[in-house]
Amino acid sequence: MRFALCQISSTADAQENLATVRAHVASAAEQGARVVQFPEATQCRFGVPLGPVAEPLDGPWATAVREIADEHDVVVVAGMFTPGEGERVANTTLVTGGGLHLGYDKIHLFDAFGFRESDGVTPGEKPVTFEVDGTTIGLATCYDVRFPELFRVLATTAPVILLGASWGAGPGKAEQWDLLVQARALDATSWVLACGQADPLQDHGSAPTGIGRSAVVDPLGVVRERLEGAPGTILSDVDAEFVDDVRAKLPVLANRRL
Repeated sequence: MRFALCQISSTADAQENLATVRAHVASAAEQGARVVQFPEATQCRFGVPLGPVAEPLDGPWATAVREIADEHDVVVVAGMFTPGEGERVANTTLVTGGGLHLGYDKIHLFDAFGFRESDGVTPGEKPVTFEVDGTTIGLATCYDVRFPELFRVLATTAPVILLGASWGAGPGKAEQWDLLVQARALDATSWVLACGQADPLQDHGSAPTGIGRSAVVDPLGVVRERLEGAPGTILSDVDAEFVDDVRAKLPVLANRRL
């Protein structure tokens, strides 16, 4: 199955970001992509009030993304914000197109390195998977990558895990991102397709607005493709059956005792 990882730099304008999604989906579909992945916070970047941006999954922004996906016969995966508890929002990964329309609410919130995502965001409660052409695909978002237990849960059914991110910059953060993405692929012996926000090259304070470094990592932890900080797209043909071969040789899921 061909996946497109679209490393973009979201703005604070949801309609401008929707136009970016439309252009990238059209291009990816022309190149044979079946699933078109965008990063966390595709609808709107961090660093601005998110309450006015949040919409339900049947709201106009998500509906427009579904129409784009259906127009091009692809499945689109993109980060957005939906209403949460009280005044807070949920950090939601939208999956839409081809009869699918669902969301994953980020479980682990980024209360670290001087940023408190939980002040404005309600945490999700359960892992989410979906199926495209017979392949089960799991979802994770940014800070989730620091929690291997989520990836192991997803790996019980999903040979492919999509990780969207808007990774915060800082000393050692790029190295941590690279290491964690590869480690989670090894933990799960699954493909991990990590799509991050591009480096905006602007100072948005402590808001995590991206460093790029999107990557396709195979079940042995090998980086098949990687971008640097600038916007760009990875097109990757992912062989889900390769996971079976790897797990036969490296049965860490079967061998674990805790």
